[in-house]
Amino acid sequence: QVQLVESGGGLVQAGGSLRLSCVASGSIFRISTMGWYRQAPGKQRDLVAIINNRGTTNYTDSVKGRFTISRDNAKNTVYLQMNSLKPEDTAIYYCNAHLTAYRTDYWGQGTQVTVSS
Repeated sequence: QVQLVESGGGLVQAGGSLRLSCVASGSIFRISTMGWYRQAPGKQRDLVAIINNRGTTNYTDSVKGRFTISRDNAKNTVYLQMNSLKPEDTAIYYCNAHLTAYRTDYWGQGTQVTVSS
C-alpha cells in the first residue's frame, strides 16, 4: 500500500505560479514512477508530468517549458512547479504512484488549481 497526500493548490491569476507537493508513505520502495495528472470539469484525467527513479522526466506538450517536476527522495516528496499559468491549466491535480512490478497505481485525493484570466 502507498498513501499519497497532495498540497499546494489554490487560486492564482494568469501568469502566476504555484508549487504542488505530494508526500508518499507506505511501501514507497516499490514505486517505479511518480507523476501528476489533471482533470478539468467534464474531461478525462490526463497526464501532466512524470518522473522515474532515475530522475528522468516527461511532460505533456502543453506544459513544456512552464512546469517542472522534481523529487526529494529524502522527504519522499514529489513537486510540480507551475509557472506562467494559464486559465486552461485550471483543473483538479492528482498525484500518482505507479508500481510497475505490481501493475498497480495509487492516487492522491486531488488538489484544486484555478487560474483566473
